[in-house]
Amino acid sequence: MKRLILMTIACLSIMSAAAQQPKPSQRRAEFEFYKDFPRYADRLLADLSYPLAWDKSGIADLEQWKQTARAKVLECMLTPPPEPAAGWQLQLLASEQRDGYCAMLVALDLSDYYRVSALLLVPDGDGPFPAVNALHDHGAHLYIGKEKMIRPLTHATRPDGSPWPVDSAVVADADRWVDGLYEGQYVGDYLARHGYVVFSADAPLWGERGRAEGVDRNKYDLIAGNMMMYGVNLSAYMTYDDIASTEFLSELPFVDSTRVGCVGCSMGAYRAWMLSALSDRVKAGAAVCWMVTTDVQMTWRYGRKENGGFANCIPGLRRWLDYPHIASLAAPKPMLFVSGRQDKLFPVPGVEKAFGQMRRVWHDAGADDALQTELWDMPHSCPRQVQQRMLRFLQRWL
Repeated sequence: MKRLILMTIACLSIMSAAAQQPKPSQRRAEFEFYKDFPRYADRLLADLSYPLAWDKSGIADLEQWKQTARAKVLECMLTPPPEPAAGWQLQLLASEQRDGYCAMLVALDLSDYYRVSALLLVPDGDGPFPAVNALHDHGAHLYIGKEKMIRPLTHATRPDGSPWPVDSAVVADADRWVDGLYEGQYVGDYLARHGYVVFSADAPLWGERGRAEGVDRNKYDLIAGNMMMYGVNLSAYMTYDDIASTEFLSELPFVDSTRVGCVGCSMGAYRAWMLSALSDRVKAGAAVCWMVTTDVQMTWRYGRKENGGFANCIPGLRRWLDYPHIASLAAPKPMLFVSGRQDKLFPVPGVEKAFGQMRRVWHDAGADDALQTELWDMPHSCPRQVQQRMLRFLQRWL
């Protein structure tokens, strides 16, 4: 027995020592994936023929092409969330007066599944006003969403006059974020000071639509995969919500429904051109720092890949349309695309190629002047000069 005990202790000691040793790299001599791509990535790209692109579809009428291609996009987006059974059920939670406009925190049912809070800015004076859906970015920063576009409430009161509690952590985080990406200026507040109603809501998994366990960027892709097991798509839900919130914005009594636009930077730009392509409510859109072609984005040649994960992943859609083809469904409505020459996320060759493809569609639609594609000497950002450019664009077209 004593010998057995000693042998057991010896074995446990050996196992403990082995567990403390660093594990050797578990690489095999043969492999199929390299730097997050399959080894046959170039062949996959070669197989993408985009048969529903405007110049390949064989459809001569632009409106018929848009109808056909939009139907395919929606098909690939899978089942949408159900519309709210009892309407928006709008509720004012708190408000505060700012310089030339009122800032409100509201709650509404964007679908029959969920109720969300949103920030709404309404200019002083008599409406109806032009309106903008301000779509927030990704940035691998999920703690705040709508607060990236509209400054959080800091001196608000409830409808009964009692004070609304300030979330100092959210305010500080939002200020830091806007200082870094937007040169210290909140896009939504900037537009509201110039006479626009501005709406902004969290995308799924951002801000108050996040995880009970707290922020974890790595969980986004896992949750998106779980959503697919229900037959729905998380990225598509984001776009469906943007469509629904634009419908809500258009129906507000102080909004001119014929002058509704959208703006966004980074993932917000992706959301802006997706929304413009799929919603007839949108009359003009501005997208900053998100446009490229798949053959440049998804290849080793430029050292890039899809870093947003499932945030813009719609299964099967690349087999029919590339990013600029989808954005072109917005033609002939006015659209502004701004990208940065120093933007390491979107290589310039892919941006220029995408811009060229879109320009052909707007040209064929007889609306060359309505599409503005610009490359600025800047990194992945939306500084004040770009925001001024967005404002001039909106003032011209809305």
